[in-house]
Amino acid sequence: MTGIAVLGTGRIGRMHAENIAAHPRARLAGVYDIHGPSAQEVARKLGVTQFDSVEAVLGSDDVDAVLIASSTATHADLIEQAVAAGKAILCEKPIDLSLDRVNACAAKIAGSQLPIMLGFVRRLDSGHAGVRRAIESGRIGDLHQVIITSRDPGMAPDAYIEVSGGIFRDMTIHDFDMARFILGEEVTEVSATGSRLVDPALMERCDDYDTVTVVLKTASGKQAIINNSRRAVYGYDQRVEAFGSAGMAISDNHALDHVRLYGEGFTDRAAALKDFFIERYDEAFAAEIDAFVDAVEQGKPVPISFEDGRQALILAEAAIRSAAEGRTVKTAEIG
Repeated sequence: MTGIAVLGTGRIGRMHAENIAAHPRARLAGVYDIHGPSAQEVARKLGVTQFDSVEAVLGSDDVDAVLIASSTATHADLIEQAVAAGKAILCEKPIDLSLDRVNACAAKIAGSQLPIMLGFVRRLDSGHAGVRRAIESGRIGDLHQVIITSRDPGMAPDAYIEVSGGIFRDMTIHDFDMARFILGEEVTEVSATGSRLVDPALMERCDDYDTVTVVLKTASGKQAIINNSRRAVYGYDQRVEAFGSAGMAISDNHALDHVRLYGEGFTDRAAALKDFFIERYDEAFAAEIDAFVDAVEQGKPVPISFEDGRQALILAEAAIRSAAEGRTVKTAEIG
């Protein structure tokens, strides 16, 4: 069984630790967090080792791989250290908020044969992956447009927003990766616009936006339209639509249940949407551990690579420049 240690035991790190502990082909080798009480709580709950340092994790023979779920500022350093220690890596997005730092990390780990997987988990959602398969099989003909809707159920805490790197690097980066995944081609042009409509005072203070629309274009003319909002009062809104010459494929929202009610004065009344990303993508997070274990044990290619993470950040940087300068930005200007 693959022994995986989790670095970072915040909200998503705890979820990953529980998924690894429950996985039939993985073993939770231990946890570490710079905040000792957090790691201690997870270690006690799951009955595993609480490491006292990153060095202890990477030096342990019980650890075959690490799952990096610590703060974004630590990701690149931990990737480099894990590669040097010969440990396979599954790292949450983004690799770093700085493209220069990501490029430096890429240069440092170049040539490594270790599995290095990025946590763009939405690619592993059965519905989103089904849209990709519909395109690849030719069921919707030649792909023309992709529309990605991603709206959070509510604003994250101010303290998080202030250090997130901005909506394009923090939130839209998932959708940039999804656009690349569905389009099947690299994006060459980015046009983005942003507004401060949900919490104007906070967005002004952070020099950020809470409502954005991005148009991406490939060299062949395929288009992807992304729309984001930091707050959707009806729940976590996650939809992907691919439109082609012979039809359309849609991956729709997930509600709390699939019952629809009809009665006097109303029709088609449905349950609320799932209200949190861990609930919405619970099956995808489990599939993520599956894919990572396959890569470590069987040498299968990782489904989301380090380069995928770098390319998504390039698109984020292009969107930031486009929104600031009010023009279409070619990705060649960034990459």
